[in-house]
Amino acid sequence: MKKYTVKDYKSKTKPIWCPGCGNYGILNSIYKALEQLQIPPYKTGVISGIGCSSRLPGYVGTYGVNGVHGRVLPVATGAKMANLDNTIIAVGGDGDGFSIGAGHIGHAARKNIDITYIVMDNGIYGLTKGQASPTTPLGVTTKTTYYGNVGATFNPIRTLIAYKASFVARIFSANMKHSTDIIAKAIAHRGFSFVNALSPCITFRGKGQYDYFREKSFFIPDSYDPSNEVKAFDYANDEDTLELGIIYKKSRPTYDEALEEVRTKAKNDGVPSKLGLLNNFEV
Repeated sequence: MKKYTVKDYKSKTKPIWCPGCGNYGILNSIYKALEQLQIPPYKTGVISGIGCSSRLPGYVGTYGVNGVHGRVLPVATGAKMANLDNTIIAVGGDGDGFSIGAGHIGHAARKNIDITYIVMDNGIYGLTKGQASPTTPLGVTTKTTYYGNVGATFNPIRTLIAYKASFVARIFSANMKHSTDIIAKAIAHRGFSFVNALSPCITFRGKGQYDYFREKSFFIPDSYDPSNEVKAFDYANDEDTLELGIIYKKSRPTYDEALEEVRTKAKNDGVPSKLGLLNNFEV
């Protein structure tokens, strides 16, 4: 049996992100996580929307789709439901995911679609040159907030726990060993896995953002129970710190498992025969 290495997961296209961009760390963590899990490249799909981080599928030697702005999760859901044997990883940025794409997150999470969604969060629109995004901190000056951002900052962790995502975690691009471990666990998890990846934008947020992430982040202790939803919300609500690790995790049926249960009940009730459908009731 072939043993896959990082080289097998790299495409021939070289990343063109700005020097110092945190996305390089996340990309390399994805390579290493796939190597760790030994998932065949031909059974893996990486799906994105539009943005700096959404260029990532082109840098991975798997199947990939660079989709429409904000629509990464519908495409990823379709890819997974079309072939349940494939591993599907959705990627994007905070603008793509939490602004125009925000309406899709809750439904993918509540249905527990068996995909992994990694959001590279830098609190800015990088590709369009520095406008405020949903995760831009209050008071930060950008090209669209000349006198400082006045909108309340979107809290991804709190939102995804409330949406009933069955796996919610946070990583920091500078901590590649930890990021690799968390991404591997997210991919291996059965159900909707959300990973909020702190990924500094040196170009439009400066080195100060990197320093902020470094100073404010800490690793969740090993004694922590991620199935404790109340404690998970406590972590999420403490916006003065940035917890790194699995913040919430709870097993529940995936969407395809729930559908299979419906099919079984329908077969037992004779629904296919009553409707004149094929005996094997395949959909």
